[in-house]
Amino acid sequence: MASTATSAIEASKSLDSTSSAVTSNTASSPPSSDGFATPATSAYGKEEEDNTTLGEGGKVVERPSYRSIYTSPPPIKQSYKPSESLDDIPGLAYALDLFLASHMVEAEQYCVEKDEKMERMYFATGFGLIQCVKGLMSYADEDLLSGIGHTKHGNHIASQHRKKAASFTSRLAGYVVSSLNTHGVGFIKSMTDLERHAELTYAESLFEKALLGIVYSGDWLAFIKEALNMRAIIGIYRNLYKYITTMDAEYVATLPDSSIKEDPLIDVHFRSGVYLGAGLSTLILSLLPAKLLTIVEMFGYHGERKEALEILCKAGGWTKDSSEPSVNTEEEGLRRSICDMALLVFHLVLSSFTFDGVDISMAQKIVDWNLKRYPDGVFFLFGAGRLSLIRSQPQRAIQHYTHAMEVQTQYRNLHHISFWEIAICSLALWDISGSEKAWRTLEREATWSKAIYTYGLAVCLLELSDKESDKREERRKELVAFMEKVPNLKQRIAGKSIPLEKFVARKARKFQSQEGRLALPALEIAYIFLGIAHAPPRVVSEKMLPEVRQLLKKLEACGGDPKKYEGGVGYWDDYCLAKFLEGVCLRYIAYPDPDAELEPDDVAKIAKEEAEKNAADAFKFVFEHGPSIELDHHLVYHAHYELGRLLVCQGDIEGGKKHFDMIISGKYLEVGPSGRKGKYSMENALHMRTHAAIDDLP
Repeated sequence: MASTATSAIEASKSLDSTSSAVTSNTASSPPSSDGFATPATSAYGKEEEDNTTLGEGGKVVERPSYRSIYTSPPPIKQSYKPSESLDDIPGLAYALDLFLASHMVEAEQYCVEKDEKMERMYFATGFGLIQCVKGLMSYADEDLLSGIGHTKHGNHIASQHRKKAASFTSRLAGYVVSSLNTHGVGFIKSMTDLERHAELTYAESLFEKALLGIVYSGDWLAFIKEALNMRAIIGIYRNLYKYITTMDAEYVATLPDSSIKEDPLIDVHFRSGVYLGAGLSTLILSLLPAKLLTIVEMFGYHGERKEALEILCKAGGWTKDSSEPSVNTEEEGLRRSICDMALLVFHLVLSSFTFDGVDISMAQKIVDWNLKRYPDGVFFLFGAGRLSLIRSQPQRAIQHYTHAMEVQTQYRNLHHISFWEIAICSLALWDISGSEKAWRTLEREATWSKAIYTYGLAVCLLELSDKESDKREERRKELVAFMEKVPNLKQRIAGKSIPLEKFVARKARKFQSQEGRLALPALEIAYIFLGIAHAPPRVVSEKMLPEVRQLLKKLEACGGDPKKYEGGVGYWDDYCLAKFLEGVCLRYIAYPDPDAELEPDDVAKIAKEEAEKNAADAFKFVFEHGPSIELDHHLVYHAHYELGRLLVCQGDIEGGKKHFDMIISGKYLEVGPSGRKGKYSMENALHMRTHAAIDDLP
């Protein structure tokens, strides 16, 4: 492995022309394409401490805040001494720069060639992070196990560099005599810089191992073990963050007139790592259900959403008042980019389940700046795609996801994220053929959720078979085979089935029991994946709504007699589903997503007042006939949620809250002559969205 070191470095240098992370390695050079000359470099392959450069005509201009500080691989000492571990940080920063610029394999090679034995603290834990990402991207057993192995090894190396914990007797005495510094901030203060970094990397690698373990675990015992590790991680991060805030407060108290509000003796790499850990752990706690959070708070932990987001923003210096971050690449810590990615995951992905703290304009700023830094960075291209979808611009989102696949060919599993998003974006455009192609690739290659991929492909084939008479028999035969497979493809995490997989398995069984028939299945999954919510209103009114009304016309022709409909099977289920989807489409026509940025021709031709009234009537129809539903009882609960959201949009806060309260009350809202129905599909997800809607009420 070591024999390939020279070739790997040469390969890394050859990336100069294509990577924004690696620029020219010359002391002076002509201006680059953006008008800036590459600054002179030091012997360490890092730009000199100069924030200016020469532009056209020799004019001194400000150096872009996003310009990489690394122009070549920094030198790494051949012999390793644990006491010199922090000298490896520039090397790992360079590897991370390569990784984020979509040169994943080069980043891996660099780490291995600089630390073949994986004995260096920062290289061992950094390489473990890369393997963790690979495992989560592929979801394949071998990659998950490899990631667990590497993160476990990194955790072991970090633990060897940690300060030894005090004995039980000493810790007990420390609670009485605080000056003994056996726990808390005092214990952190007593550490050397290296020991504090080791404490941080120990928590990071333990978190990665626990995350992989939770995903890989198939039983509750393994899950509980990793959950206990999470508790230990939160405790470490809490102490480290309290140490930083204490030191900053002491510094300000010593120099109250200083404009600097942070202790300069705490290096930026440690600081950014603590911000990442403390921010993420607090954010995760804030996402827990209220009942579970109450139990967690009994142990002294809290989940303040606003505080978590502010901590993560500190690493990059992001504020609401500025479009640019106050921290540039010259001053940033090692984990700054990961903090930015964590913020994007919250604002652009978790915003599907929560509203509190979501700030799309902040996400826009983070995406824009990081795409200047990493124009081919696949992770930030994902962010740009998700941002476009939230803006109700699914076509532009597809362009970003396609670009992400074009610029990164080393990790095929990363393409599967693009295909997943393209499948949803295509549904938002009601491009069933485009969605079918994406689902087909996922069904063939990806391993995250075979049940969902197979069902998504099957319902698109079902939709297409009704439209393309020349291929009807061929498509019908294929989709029947896929539907038969879905129930057997379910996975389990921590001994529990995945709710969405259970939902598609029930739908697949319903397809079989109804002799190859389902009502509006493609539009139904478009609703579940928020494809209707993020569709341009014109698409909703001109493509989606006509599909619903075509089925409604058929149902209405039966005159309320179930026996006249498809052999008397599924009449009220299909009727309520059609009315529910009609109500959803009309709600988004009346009130497009508030974050949408619509083109002039994306406006629906249905009057707002008409859409409001007809949407409410559609949901009330579901309430009225809900007791007659045989299988799809969840429609009644989702209809209460959607009517509640409609009423809130209309300004009727109390009316909306009434419907939200009905959902979380635990009452059986669809009970008819047959009595109690039991749990319904997607119940936990709906409760989460309902609690979020209540928290968002003015």
